[in-house]
Amino acid sequence: MFKTLVNAFKDASVRKKILWTLFILFIYRLGCYIPVPGLNPDSIAAAVGGNSLAGDSALVGVISAVTGGAFSTGTIFALGIVPYINASIIMQLLTMVIPVFSRWSKEGEEGRKKISKATRVASLILAAIQAVGVVLSWKNSSAITSNMFGSVEATCIVVGLILVAGSSLCMWLGERITQLGIGNGTSLIIFVGILSTAGTALWQSIINLGSGASIWELIIFVAVVLVIFGVIVWMDLSERRIPVQYAKQVKGNKMYGGQNTHIPIRINASGVMPIIFASALLMFPQMIASFWPDSGFYAFMVGPTWSWISIVLTALLIVFFAFFYAQMQFNPDDVARNIQQYGGTIVGVRPGKNTSDYLKKINNRITLFGAIFLAILALIPGVLFTAIDTTGLLSGAFTATGMLIVVSVALEFDKQLEAQLMMKHYKGFLK
Repeated sequence: MFKTLVNAFKDASVRKKILWTLFILFIYRLGCYIPVPGLNPDSIAAAVGGNSLAGDSALVGVISAVTGGAFSTGTIFALGIVPYINASIIMQLLTMVIPVFSRWSKEGEEGRKKISKATRVASLILAAIQAVGVVLSWKNSSAITSNMFGSVEATCIVVGLILVAGSSLCMWLGERITQLGIGNGTSLIIFVGILSTAGTALWQSIINLGSGASIWELIIFVAVVLVIFGVIVWMDLSERRIPVQYAKQVKGNKMYGGQNTHIPIRINASGVMPIIFASALLMFPQMIASFWPDSGFYAFMVGPTWSWISIVLTALLIVFFAFFYAQMQFNPDDVARNIQQYGGTIVGVRPGKNTSDYLKKINNRITLFGAIFLAILALIPGVLFTAIDTTGLLSGAFTATGMLIVVSVALEFDKQLEAQLMMKHYKGFLK
């Protein structure tokens, strides 16, 4: 990756895209430090630390990590890119079940523009709903002051509008990165937010060493994190290669085929999406419960019973969404049809339906293995981090979801850079 970065900076056009990407990310991080008028940051920090804000510590932890700590400090990017992520997930699900969206997804560039417009509208609606929940939570925790805009109600309205506007600006910045920079803008914004949260927690832990904190806890914690990072990278790059042989075909004066290739099926083809899907579904009732902090539903959502139920539901939802996402990405019938059309066969398998059934069986086995890996990764590291980190500072910043996102985005960014450099080489060769 470092060699790719060096080569990328040597090329003027690629370097311009990288600098443009860094500039937009800098603007995003700058917005994460601009406070919302009418808020008391100390009350927000106390509410977050006291586990009384927005329903549950898991919900607060996810939002704070994705927004780079902006949520826990009450800045204009407190909601960050979270509403846009949820809207994108909803649109992907609706594409599978609603005929209109399904038709749009098959209309090429024009269809993608329609889906993007619908995603933006859904993002604004979700941002407004989440802003209402956050503002009510801040109001109940005395984080909203009444002397800024004359009354508490007026201040709540202004704060809510600023949060929605900040989320919309984050969405716009992500789209600018995608269009003018390198990589997916939304993923990079999440990437930067998670790294910022983890880096801040790690630096604070180092500072606390001077006040009596255990250095061995820090060393063991970092070692466990590095091991988990290594396992994630290994699993993310692992794949099953199914050999395919193509028969020789003579067309006119030319001979085609006669070569051996393979079909790569990745073990973790869905990446972090199943965990994000599962987290988004489980966060929704917690967000709804935060609207009524004095209700029995809220007490149940923050109680130990829901904690155990959420662990089981998280594992089951991750497995379900892993299979769901695998069906979206890999269609055995289409692959078998293409292999047969071009005169290819899988070694030891007859063409047609037998090939389709074979691919489906292999894909289901690999998807199950990858789903179990994701479920274990989503649950076990949190238990280990909590046991190792007695202060709770690092275990709240380093999550399995965050580490999966960091690895996936870093590998995808490296592939994007390599593709940009390869494209430049091809253009130079043609000239």
